[in-house]
Amino acid sequence: MADQRRAWSDEAVRRIEADFNRSADTHLIRVELPKFPGITLYLKDESVHPTGSLKHRLARSLILYGLCNNRIGPGTLLVDATSGSTAVSEAYFAKLIGLKFVAVIPRSTSPAKIEAIRFHGGDVHMVDSASEMYPAAERLAAEAGGLFLDQFTYAERATDWRGNNNIAQSIFQQMAREDHPVPAWIVCGAGTGGTSATLGRFIRYGRYPTRLCVADPEGSVFHRHHADRSVTAPPQGACCLIEGIGRPRVEPSFVPEVIDRMIAVPDAASIGATRAIATRIGRPVGGSTGTNIHACLQLVEEMAAAGEVGSIVTILCDSGLRYAQTYYDDQWLEAQGLHWREFGQKATHLLN
Repeated sequence: MADQRRAWSDEAVRRIEADFNRSADTHLIRVELPKFPGITLYLKDESVHPTGSLKHRLARSLILYGLCNNRIGPGTLLVDATSGSTAVSEAYFAKLIGLKFVAVIPRSTSPAKIEAIRFHGGDVHMVDSASEMYPAAERLAAEAGGLFLDQFTYAERATDWRGNNNIAQSIFQQMAREDHPVPAWIVCGAGTGGTSATLGRFIRYGRYPTRLCVADPEGSVFHRHHADRSVTAPPQGACCLIEGIGRPRVEPSFVPEVIDRMIAVPDAASIGATRAIATRIGRPVGGSTGTNIHACLQLVEEMAAAGEVGSIVTILCDSGLRYAQTYYDDQWLEAQGLHWREFGQKATHLLN
């Protein structure tokens, strides 16, 4: 029996590695900023992964981590708590190795993400709020004798932060021949905290002078915890409408010590920047990309005011096609009370 399980696991790892071998690296898009000579913005386009988002990297790492720690075997039900994009990618890899996957998601998750999860063979279990996801996922996995993948705990340890083609290594390799090859800033968001942990550790491991900025929704706890470690929850009633980033609790994978700066971004500003950058590059992007762009433009203005030049790299997390009924629907935005147009006009002005 042990030999059969080992043989199954070996084949599962082979399939995942073969899938990776068939994939090209993601593009780094250069965005010129005519109003700011000497400062250039770059977008690491993670939307081109087979499952359409940055979370493709995380899902591959999480399932490999489970396999290589002998927690996944033939017939293991895989379960995770997620706002949607991770689940799409986890469903893809579960199907690749012949396993069932259940995503525990908030009811507010965009219909397009739910459709994508099911397209890749996953099932969906909905809960009313983000805080209910974790116990529901644990319970479903325990009842089936399965594995709760727990992205919020294992994201920072499942990824090899020293290299192995992680996103940080990819960025620095692709920047090598640019005008300013070592970025002044790298900007990302935080959902699990895994990406910021990987970037921050790699920067220090490579002894780069690059600084790491995390753009965080105004309603999230992360930027509050970064400023004051005693803060572990946002104020009562605080919420975030930007899917995939910002949390109501400090996740185990969030490592504030490797982050140089955090910028709190109102949801309306995220939407305004989302619309502005989508117009600038000619295709729709998700809301978390808008959060990143808002923070990037603040840093650009600060660099210009200080007479500095250099490059800023951020992440294009996913495509805006998943949000046609939300972030790109003016009626939906109005119903949420998001007054985004002024933010959009300012972002458009700075980008063009």
